[in-house]
Amino acid sequence: MKKIVLQLAALLFVASVPSINNSFAQTQIDIGIKGGLSIPNLTSSSSNNAISSGYSSRLDADAAIHAEFHLAKRFSIQPQLEYSSQGGKKNGTQAFTIPDEMRQQFPPGEAPAFLYATYKSEARINYLMLPVLAKYHFDLKKRWSAYAAAGPFVSFLLNAKNITKGSSYIYLDNAQTQPVSSQPQSFDSKDNIRGDLHRFNAGICGHLGMNYMLKKGSVFIEAGGNFGLIDIQKNEANGKNKTGAAVINIGYQFILQHVKLPVIPRKQQEN
Repeated sequence: MKKIVLQLAALLFVASVPSINNSFAQTQIDIGIKGGLSIPNLTSSSSNNAISSGYSSRLDADAAIHAEFHLAKRFSIQPQLEYSSQGGKKNGTQAFTIPDEMRQQFPPGEAPAFLYATYKSEARINYLMLPVLAKYHFDLKKRWSAYAAAGPFVSFLLNAKNITKGSSYIYLDNAQTQPVSSQPQSFDSKDNIRGDLHRFNAGICGHLGMNYMLKKGSVFIEAGGNFGLIDIQKNEANGKNKTGAAVINIGYQFILQHVKLPVIPRKQQEN
């Protein structure tokens, strides 16, 4: 059934292009696999929430499989299923939500929204992403070609952890002039934060790539990125952040099949 739908869609495309006058047109389908490096960061969407700010990039893995449907000589559509690592890290003085056991140290209603300490933290957030990319190809010398691809994506949250390390005195202020602890406190912890985040995200992504043709396929290298358009936290008390990552991948794709489709001559279409 899927093959019939694909053939019908390709038939409508080639029939609508008047410059095609061959008796048959071919739709090429490629299957590819790729893997590489994700360099994600968390962008703050809230100017007055100290928890959201201060993130820098971390390093992790990115991997995907894709199908490429060649609808014209230079144009194709590429849906892909991608494992995407997101998140960010902090190293230094940072804000954290006041724990319940420390809240009791303050008079009722006078506990601050945040406390401050110096330690390391890393948010590791992994998604299963489904982009659908429009792809345009450029011919280069001999077996080489280049391409640009862009499109929207939706993603599903797989897991999320916040890992903290270090020990520090705790302060009321970011300048560390008002201590509230008499001795350093341990911040060694690994917390599951999946329940604090939205299960789904959506955004835009794209990349530029170079392709080298082989006998039955091609190898390629590409670089690009993705950016989520939805704030990931359910509760604004935990901050407001959007995901995003730079991505570098290498991969291989092979020609799965050619589908031959009859082209309706232009004169017959007019009659």
